[in-house]
Amino acid sequence: MTELQQTSINALRFLAVDAVEKAKSGHPGAPLGDAPMAYLLFHKYMRHNPKHSKWSNRDRFVLSNGHASAMLYSVLHLSGYKVSLDDLQHFRQWHSNTPGHPEYGDTDGVEVTTGPLGQGFAMAVGMAIAEKHLAAVYNRPGYEVVDHYTYGICGDGDLMEGISHEAASLAGTLGLGKLIYLYDDNLISLDGPTELSFTEDVLKRFEAYHWHVQIVEDGNDLEGISKAIEAAKAETGKPSLIAVRTVIGYGSPKAGTSKVHGEALGAEAVKETKKNLGWPEDKSFYVPEDAARHWAEVVAKGAEYEKQWNDLFAQYKKEFPELAAQFERTHAGKLKDGWRDSLPKFAADSKAQATRTAGNVVMNAIAKQVPELLGGAADLTASTKTIIKDSGNFHVDATGVNVFFGVREFAMCAAVNGMAVHGGVIPYGSTFFVFSDYCKPALRLAALMKAHAIFVYTHDSVGLGEDGPTHQPIEHLMALRATPQLTDFRPADANETSAAWGLALERKSASFMALSRQDLPLLDPEKHKVFEGVAKGAYIVEEGSKSPDVLLVGTGAELWPCLKAAEQLKGEGVTARVVSMPSWKLFDEQDEAYKQSIFPDGLPKLAVEAGASLGWWKWVGRHGDVIGIDHFGASAPGPVVLEKFGFSPDNIASRAKALIARAKAELAGAK
Repeated sequence: MTELQQTSINALRFLAVDAVEKAKSGHPGAPLGDAPMAYLLFHKYMRHNPKHSKWSNRDRFVLSNGHASAMLYSVLHLSGYKVSLDDLQHFRQWHSNTPGHPEYGDTDGVEVTTGPLGQGFAMAVGMAIAEKHLAAVYNRPGYEVVDHYTYGICGDGDLMEGISHEAASLAGTLGLGKLIYLYDDNLISLDGPTELSFTEDVLKRFEAYHWHVQIVEDGNDLEGISKAIEAAKAETGKPSLIAVRTVIGYGSPKAGTSKVHGEALGAEAVKETKKNLGWPEDKSFYVPEDAARHWAEVVAKGAEYEKQWNDLFAQYKKEFPELAAQFERTHAGKLKDGWRDSLPKFAADSKAQATRTAGNVVMNAIAKQVPELLGGAADLTASTKTIIKDSGNFHVDATGVNVFFGVREFAMCAAVNGMAVHGGVIPYGSTFFVFSDYCKPALRLAALMKAHAIFVYTHDSVGLGEDGPTHQPIEHLMALRATPQLTDFRPADANETSAAWGLALERKSASFMALSRQDLPLLDPEKHKVFEGVAKGAYIVEEGSKSPDVLLVGTGAELWPCLKAAEQLKGEGVTARVVSMPSWKLFDEQDEAYKQSIFPDGLPKLAVEAGASLGWWKWVGRHGDVIGIDHFGASAPGPVVLEKFGFSPDNIASRAKALIARAKAELAGAK
């Protein structure tokens, strides 16, 4: 290691240490140990342009152990990204763009939100999937317009998490040769030495996953790390893991202990660490001029990398104008002109069909107009109906848009997030709705990042029947509706499903669909203005009259017994208005006048949904009523379960009449 390299690495180390110390909060241990790896990646190996952080062919970097964020912000600052010294000095403070963990969209150069351990690892797998697919679709001999690596740093915690096992297995199966992870193998976790809880042979595990594995015995050995990265790049058929034996808190009096993991060193320990590493003890946020110039070389190199690519792409546009236009459109996140014309509308007299089946019809109808659609299911393609016909298997031919994720729900959804933030594709993942539990942390990050990720969940209620309570979702709709920035869709028929797909593609944020297993009748798309109604989240399907006696609101499959109950009530001289509410999120976005037109004050309201009732009083009011399920399900044919749990037209009509009677009594009492 040259003196200049050592100075540059120490500048990185102490920017991070000073940021943590000033904040009196953070994780100094990993930056002190990992700085040499970060230096090599950003200064020598990564093809990136700090002045254009969204250049499409840049190498991606994922800090999976996101608690080391002070190091990432410091390396971004030194490399020339829009992260200032002032930003570092406001680490973890209100309204700073250097939050406690890396947040996608907050900080220039941060590729994904990380911190929940293991998820960054899996999102990098998704990025590598996107790169491999796009390279297969767009590259032509002599025109490798998609040719970049996904690099990452991960720690012991990442590799303990179950999601990393799922994701590593998937990456090895898919042969993601441009995925390279440096493993911070420091033998320490927060509770103490890893021998307390993590004694497996990690390299043998990754070998079994079909990864290329190497070990570097000294985290300060730049030559050794460089050789390992070169060897990893030479292995084109396998993802790579390089275990680098580092010392957590290197140079500090707490080095090699868990005490340096998650709290500031303290003023005296900072001085001692600087003294141990030959750094001025009395200077904070200090970068020597020679180190600053050395780091600044990244900017010029990055500009040249992008210029070379721009020149190549200019020629590519001349040779392959249609492909180039599609590449530019998809990377700009724009849908093809006229694509909405491909969304099918189903005639009201069509045969009843499950919304999962309708979803498949929609996906295949739009596939040619939305070629950027890429995804699959967690070993449930035949059940969730999420396969695009005649479009190939990604594992066999990377141009294929059908990705078989295997029984890896959590890794699938995290990979979908990585694909989404990579760009150039609109990814989706699918499984049974009840297994959204397995996916929840990834759904949360999708929403947090506002990633354009689509999650298709089927078998959406107890209506799935005989599989019983373990497979019957109850609390899932409400759990996901409670997630900020996540759009919900629970369509009542094929036309609402088509509308939901259209909106999910347009919204440029995370969304999920809850689709039925059981067949459902169809609404007349023109009479009911279904597409316009779904776009507003809730709309009137049956007016009843200008002054109805009661309002019935249903979602998904429960709209239909509401309509039957309204007809039954009509025969008894009771007028019911029926509302379909496929999306709480979209309805919440409407103005107050529209909300009042759907849920007018003073009208008794009964909500009907085969799931947890929690939350419905926001819409029906304290004096309203809800037919929901606040207990687990039962194994029996779906129609039987639904009837026994109160979702028959008879029960809905009965509850509606009771609600009307109660409202009249309350009104009389008030007088």
